[in-house]
Amino acid sequence: MSPTGFLPGFAADEIYSSLRVFARASRLGYAMADGKGFLVDLPNRKSFSPDAAFIRGAHSGMKFFDRAPTFAVEVRSEHDYGKTSEREIAAKIADYLVAGTLAVWDVDLLAIEVVRLYTATNPIVPQVFTRGDLAHAAEAVPNWSMPVEELFPYHVPFSEHDLE
Repeated sequence: MSPTGFLPGFAADEIYSSLRVFARASRLGYAMADGKGFLVDLPNRKSFSPDAAFIRGAHSGMKFFDRAPTFAVEVRSEHDYGKTSEREIAAKIADYLVAGTLAVWDVDLLAIEVVRLYTATNPIVPQVFTRGDLAHAAEAVPNWSMPVEELFPYHVPFSEHDLE
């Protein structure tokens, strides 16, 4: 697994941060940042490690989660484009849903359709969110949403002169 660049990393961190605030307030489950392992039993896959995730219910211990996340987020990196990548992303989304994930975000920061929400009840045709929309995770994370705009960086001054 290779490291992520600024834009996809920023977006994944913003999603995790929003989910974390929700999880702490609601006590419905846990928000997870990149690098967490979720074990599954599929013919072609034994685990997932989404860019951000939410998992319902209580958990403890040092081992990987023993099931797929309730909600998974995959943020496209610079090499996640082209016909081969599109097939791989579609297959991964299908795997998540077959494994029991209720909702998956396919986040594409270079597209007009920034967030594509795939759900267990609608795995083929995604609900689309663009800049200006409030994106959600359907029944996977009830009563949670976040502005799509927050997936994009804000202005940070480069020098003290920019602060004036």
